[in-house]
Amino acid sequence: MGTKSPRPPLIPEKFIDIPSQRLYLLSLGLLCQAVKALDFVGYIASSDDTLALCKKWMLFDIAYCLALARLRIPRLNYSRTVVVLQLLLLIILDGLMFGGISLNLGNGRRDASVSHRSDLPATPEPWSVSNLLSLGLFAYTSGSGDSHLQGQHTVRMSPISTARLNPYGSTFCLANPGDSILIPILLNNTDVAALRYSLAPLGYTPDGGLDLIENFQLSPKELKSIEESRLAKLRPSSLVTQREQDEYDEYDDDSTGSASDSPGSPALQKTQSLVHIKLAKFGTVRLEQILDTSDVEARLAYPSEVTVVPCPRVEFVEDTSAAVRCAGQDRDLELMIDIRGVPPLSLRWFKIVNERPEHFVVEGIDSALTDGTGKSGTRKKGEPQELKVPLTVSLNDVGSYFYALEEVVDALGNVVRLDIPTLDPSAPNTKITRSLRVLRRPSVSFKNCGPGFPASLLIGSETQLAISANAADTLDAPWEISLSYKPPVAVDDSSSTKRFHPWKKTLSTQGNRRELDVRALAPGEYTILSVKGKWCPGDVLAPETCTVIEKPKPAAEIEWKKIHECSGDTGVSASLVLHGTPPFQVYYTIKKDTESPREIAKTFPTSRGELSIQPSQAGHYTFTFTHISDANYRRVELDGPSIDQAIHPLAAAAFAGPQKRKLSSCGGNSVDIEVDLQGTGPWNLEVRVVSSTSSETLRVQDIKTPKKTLQIPIPARVDREGGSFDIDLVSIEDAFECKRPISVPSISVDVRRVKPTAKFYGNSVTVLEQEKTNLPLRLTGDGPWRLKYRLGEGESRTTVLNSVNDVLPVTDAGMYEILEVTDSQCPGFVMAEASTFQVDWVPRPSAKLSADTAAAATYESYNGSHILSPICENMDAHIDLDLTGRPPFQIMYNIAQNNDNGGTKLLGQPTFNSIQPRTRFELQTSNPGRVYYEVKQIGDAAYPLAKHKNAVIPRSQRLLFEQQVNMRPSARFRTRNRLAYCLSDAFVAQDPLSLDGLIVFEGQPPFRLEFSIKNYGTSHVEILTTETVETSWKIDLPSYEFKSIGPHLVVLKSVSDASNCPQAPLDPLSSSIWVDVAETAAIIPVGRREHYCVGDVSQFQLEGVPPWTIGYTINGKVHSEEAKTSPFSLIQQQPGEFTITSIAHQQKTCKAVVTDLRLNVHPLPSAQVGHGKRVYQDIHEGDQAEIVFTLIGEPPFTFTYQRAELAQKKGGKPGKVLETHTVSRVTTHEYSIFSAMEGTWTVTSISDRYCRYPHVQADPSPDK
Repeated sequence: MGTKSPRPPLIPEKFIDIPSQRLYLLSLGLLCQAVKALDFVGYIASSDDTLALCKKWMLFDIAYCLALARLRIPRLNYSRTVVVLQLLLLIILDGLMFGGISLNLGNGRRDASVSHRSDLPATPEPWSVSNLLSLGLFAYTSGSGDSHLQGQHTVRMSPISTARLNPYGSTFCLANPGDSILIPILLNNTDVAALRYSLAPLGYTPDGGLDLIENFQLSPKELKSIEESRLAKLRPSSLVTQREQDEYDEYDDDSTGSASDSPGSPALQKTQSLVHIKLAKFGTVRLEQILDTSDVEARLAYPSEVTVVPCPRVEFVEDTSAAVRCAGQDRDLELMIDIRGVPPLSLRWFKIVNERPEHFVVEGIDSALTDGTGKSGTRKKGEPQELKVPLTVSLNDVGSYFYALEEVVDALGNVVRLDIPTLDPSAPNTKITRSLRVLRRPSVSFKNCGPGFPASLLIGSETQLAISANAADTLDAPWEISLSYKPPVAVDDSSSTKRFHPWKKTLSTQGNRRELDVRALAPGEYTILSVKGKWCPGDVLAPETCTVIEKPKPAAEIEWKKIHECSGDTGVSASLVLHGTPPFQVYYTIKKDTESPREIAKTFPTSRGELSIQPSQAGHYTFTFTHISDANYRRVELDGPSIDQAIHPLAAAAFAGPQKRKLSSCGGNSVDIEVDLQGTGPWNLEVRVVSSTSSETLRVQDIKTPKKTLQIPIPARVDREGGSFDIDLVSIEDAFECKRPISVPSISVDVRRVKPTAKFYGNSVTVLEQEKTNLPLRLTGDGPWRLKYRLGEGESRTTVLNSVNDVLPVTDAGMYEILEVTDSQCPGFVMAEASTFQVDWVPRPSAKLSADTAAAATYESYNGSHILSPICENMDAHIDLDLTGRPPFQIMYNIAQNNDNGGTKLLGQPTFNSIQPRTRFELQTSNPGRVYYEVKQIGDAAYPLAKHKNAVIPRSQRLLFEQQVNMRPSARFRTRNRLAYCLSDAFVAQDPLSLDGLIVFEGQPPFRLEFSIKNYGTSHVEILTTETVETSWKIDLPSYEFKSIGPHLVVLKSVSDASNCPQAPLDPLSSSIWVDVAETAAIIPVGRREHYCVGDVSQFQLEGVPPWTIGYTINGKVHSEEAKTSPFSLIQQQPGEFTITSIAHQQKTCKAVVTDLRLNVHPLPSAQVGHGKRVYQDIHEGDQAEIVFTLIGEPPFTFTYQRAELAQKKGGKPGKVLETHTVSRVTTHEYSIFSAMEGTWTVTSISDRYCRYPHVQADPSPDK
């Protein structure tokens, strides 16, 4: 699986490029570190020992590192491990710099003995940058972490040392020359000083001589080098795994595995260790001797030897035979395998036949078995051999075969798994894989042709014969097919069959195509003889023969006949007998007189047909058959026959064209009817007119044109009263006096004597704007009606109406006029007195300022706004509006105000209602600033806003007005913190940067402020006034002096500004502030004690008003401490001279200088065993160990030590105490004892001239 690609930066490069991101982040980090350095310098110089700075910089450094990791900036994107280390280092550094972490350096730390006094204040712990850089920071601290009682000396009796070669029973082999292996040796209680082993060649026997054996000796340095090389090879894989985890998620949990542990090896016990022998030769390794650092020889476990041989190897012997076989060609195949190793060998292999895998194991491969003797001969033990073993496989199935060698194992158990590159049978062979393909035999036959299904061949053309491979492998393509041709047997001696000759050909398919197309140019018999693929011969299946038959051209037998009627010959008929494959299409021409012949086609579905031709016009005609087509051939020429005939068509008549079968007559005493005549003219035509009361036959004679318009008189009664009548064609007679009756549908005529009319019903209407309305109409006649009208002088419009009381829908206002009207039959006329209709709109409501309001306002023409007079905040104000329309009214308006960015912000879009034409509009004065009003919509009873939401007033027509609302002046204290002053101080600002005592004004400068100062001690009140042009003023009254102690109250009375508006109500909580006036403080020590130890508590009596601030120095360095109660106790944590320098109270004010209060603080004594380290000493029976005690302090010393049982695990807590001793009056700084017993020695207490550790708090009252 591939490694994951790095995740892109959190901020895309299109916003900030990568170098700029690095620059910004590093600049921010360096800037903050510089600020941190300044804070550190200030922390060292100040007396404040709180942890605020420590917490601040720890939080910042954590946030900075996590943000840097989150941003994923290239070259600043560290792994999770590096980020964690950065966090730890920065947290430790911040703790050391700002007192968050206490270091056990010297005697200056707070000891465990005084931890129960953590409720008392203490002097700062001693620390400096030199301590951080000193060797003591990195010194090893033993025991429980007590800086005064350090170190322990453990004496142990040495156990028996053992060594085991190849403890895990592994097997070893060398695959290639130059390779090397590591053979492990498990040591128990052994620190190797020297290691010796021997190497005997493979097949060595004692009779071969000792000179063949090589001896080697390894030193601890060489063993360490081998171990470092082994760990270096293991480390990259561990780092790759770690890197993948870091790229996936920088805060995933760590892997619990260790890179130094060998995979598959069990965990070592505490007394065990592992070393390795590096070997690059074959042979038997024997462990001869191991010496530990005590020059004691370790016991060697049996067996103490291991054999290293060449790794077993197996591969296929090179085979030059083809990798393709044909089905049935070879039932079995023998694959030769070359195998090498120490026999007997085992081989694991598998095969995949048509994607079905099978696994096999062959065991006991030995030269004694392969040569058939069953004897090992002179073969030496452990010597490798090279064997050739045949592997016989069966090829019964068609498909793909894949063979692969999977694993080989030698007699010593060395296993070599072979890396199979691919399982694809089509891949080329390798040394450990063989693949072959067994192909099926191809089989072919004709497709869509065979006995009973011959192929058709047209004369003069060719046909395609398809040969298909029914069963064939594409790997066997192309296929070669042998084909023979045999001409048809001649029925007579015609030469048509003698032009064809038999032949044999071999044809080949194209590419992987399974079909072969054969061009057949002649009729006869085509036979497949054989088929052969690229690799395999094939079989010929039925149908193997295809017969090709030649199709004859179509022909016709035609017999003409004349058609004779009363006027003579009227046409011809033909009887046809057709030969060929139906359907047939016969082509013939008709030629009239000197006109060009006209070709006509007739289709016949069977082999017999009849054709009748009767032209409609007289003349001399020639009829000729020209071509014939059937299913196989197109337009084969016919040799006649033709016929000439003089045609005299029968007379006929019909109403002309697609005329309506029903006509209308709106005026006149006759109607025009057009007829079409056929035959030989002139013609005589009889027409019958039938009404409801009479019938009349009219005779029209000597009609000389084929088209004639007849004027048929309307029957008198119908012409007078209106109604309907029918017109029928009765008979026609041509020039040959051949009279024929006519049977055609009659025409009905509807006679109208009343014209349609149109008019408006009413003359005007008033509707809402853009509201659809229907104008009523009154119509006469037969519908539907087509009405033409117009709006004003605009273009005419046309609409269709369906009822006599229909309406005209309109939406626009204006004068509508009817222009024309036509019903379904006749045009009509418009009644002039009712031809127009007026449509008016109800006017929309409007609003404007009343005359009084407009006169008091100023009109700005550039924006159309009325500027109202300014007003103070929260004062009532209104204007009067005059409204037009139908009450009640609804007025929607926008209200906006200036914002801080120089623009305006919309405050709302309210709506108010009024029932009177003049209404009072309330103005908004709750917020100071410029307020703008804009009337957006007006609704009334006709145009309610609920139904006309989108009908807003255009901006250019809206009513606009605006007003300035002035803020009421106000004043308040910025903070309510109490002010502290000393007696006789002037009332001026103590800290220019502080916000205490700052008064903030709101309104229009200049401001005038009146305030009072009340002394609660004397009940004296003084009223003061000040003026300022600024929006803030810090109390600065140098003329006012505090003359008595106690609380003073400053109260703001009133404030005014330039707007002349009344002041806003003052907030009682922020309009007053307390001032505390105090006297000088004092400090007195409790008792007369001058010497103290680190950890002792010093007490002082305080005078004044709490809280107090006490200033003091330790060895010249200034510190301070705050006390809330008296007496004041302080834990001494630094040795040296302690001096009280000052005391202040009332929040560090009224400070008094102290000059004669000094104390001497002595450091606590310390004791070390083994120079403060954990010393482990192994001795043998009869030896003694020296335990050295180091004493630090002012002699003489008294200390107590003890011996305890050994700990259960190394570095653990000692067991039961076996003995305890106290040594007194020691005047030197080092003391030694000797012991031959097993145990752990530690110091439990020590005292010097002034102090004792563990600390015992002395009574502070007596002197020391």
